[in-house]
Amino acid sequence: MSLKRVLIGIVRSYDGTSDRAKDPKLKTRYYNLSKEKCFEEVSSTLKKIPGYKVLHEVKSVGEITLEKKTSFGRTLDITVSVLGINPVRSAVDMYSASRGSLGDLGANYRVILNLFSVLDKKLSKYKVEA
Repeated sequence: MSLKRVLIGIVRSYDGTSDRAKDPKLKTRYYNLSKEKCFEEVSSTLKKIPGYKVLHEVKSVGEITLEKKTSFGRTLDITVSVLGINPVRSAVDMYSASRGSLGDLGANYRVILNLFSVLDKKLSKYKVEA
C-alpha cells in the first residue's frame, strides 16, 4: 500500500468503490451472472471468510452488511451491493467505514481489496471488464 493511501487514511475513515474511482483497484467489478445468482455466490463466499461477520442480508435490494474488528480494536462496517445491470450481468460495489473518530490509516482500503481479491478468485470465470 502506498504512502499516499496512509496519509489519506489519517483524515478519512471510509472508502468505497465506483465506476469513477481514480484508483483502478477501487473500480466496480462486473460479472456475467444474473443478479440473483451473483448475490447467492457473493453471500456464500463472504460468509466463509474468517474475521468477517455477516450482520444483514437484503436479497431484494442486493445488499449485504458485514462487520470486521481490526487488530487495534476498531470496528469496520462494510456494505456490499450487488446490482443487476441486465438479465445476464451484475455489478458489485463496496463501501467500508470505520466507527469512531479520526482516520483509519488505510484499513478500509485494505479491507475492500481483500474482499475483492477473494470474490475475484471465486467468480473468476464470470468476471468481465467494464
